[in-house]
Amino acid sequence: MSAAEVITGNLDAIGVRLDKALADASGLSRERIKALIAEGFVNVGGKRLATPSAKLEEPAEFTIDVPPAAEAEAAPEDIKLEIVFEDEHLVVVDKPAGMVVHPAAGNYSGTLVNALLHHCRGQLSGIGGVARPGIVHRIDKDTSGLLVVAKSDPAHEGLAKQFADHSIHRRYLAVCSGAPNPASGTIDRRIGRSDADRKKMAVLPDDAKRGKTAVTHYRTLQPLKGAALIECRLETGRTHQIRVHCASIGHPLLGDPVYGRISRDLRQLLKDIGFDRQALHAAKLGFVHPVTGEEAKFASPLPADMQELIDETAR
Repeated sequence: MSAAEVITGNLDAIGVRLDKALADASGLSRERIKALIAEGFVNVGGKRLATPSAKLEEPAEFTIDVPPAAEAEAAPEDIKLEIVFEDEHLVVVDKPAGMVVHPAAGNYSGTLVNALLHHCRGQLSGIGGVARPGIVHRIDKDTSGLLVVAKSDPAHEGLAKQFADHSIHRRYLAVCSGAPNPASGTIDRRIGRSDADRKKMAVLPDDAKRGKTAVTHYRTLQPLKGAALIECRLETGRTHQIRVHCASIGHPLLGDPVYGRISRDLRQLLKDIGFDRQALHAAKLGFVHPVTGEEAKFASPLPADMQELIDETAR
């Protein structure tokens, strides 16, 4: 089970109900705030908050201890998977856009884990817990492409070590707004929760005491009309890393509903062709097999929707 999350900040909305002020400041829902207050997990001005209806009388610091959610055991589901490789220790899957990797609030079925539990007949590493069996890394719901899943505990431990020491080979293809200048380079910017919106990630100052180091190497493969096809190589694997890093240099990914601000012409193009996800594809994955020691390399072709997007913006 994951550790509790601690949310801290400042309140200055004098006269506003504390449950509303805390919801606005933390990014949590008002109902969630009320429940946490009732459980004694909210402190304002150094004191435990007893009621959500009290109003803020003066600026104050707050702390919210968010306990980890209880894991729900995933159920096997007969969902078709694109299996790239499989042996007794691991399986490499080419995930379609739109599929969530593991069950979570709002997505307890139809996930990759549900599909794998059926495909593997429950033979997945238990290290990840009942909600995330076999999962050693993940890609966003609306990102397509390759990921590896552990079927045995030795494979899980070995893959996790490679991810931790950044020896996993990962290359992504993306279509970004505009043409990066220089055409290739490295983005080395810390990533953490946004102060403005805790549901989003953001680049942080180099001297920030929070967040995590994040390094993305990129190169332009093909200039397009108002856009570019780029390849991104990850040294680290932070949440939304490529999406946040590209947006931070003024070149957000096309179709990104969270970090993307693109021209009216490009927005119209996406609407015309029905492209409704971030243009990001996990195209290459390489690692040392954690049990056999053999080098493993896999590649996934661009899915049809991204290829159509490239063709349309190349005109």
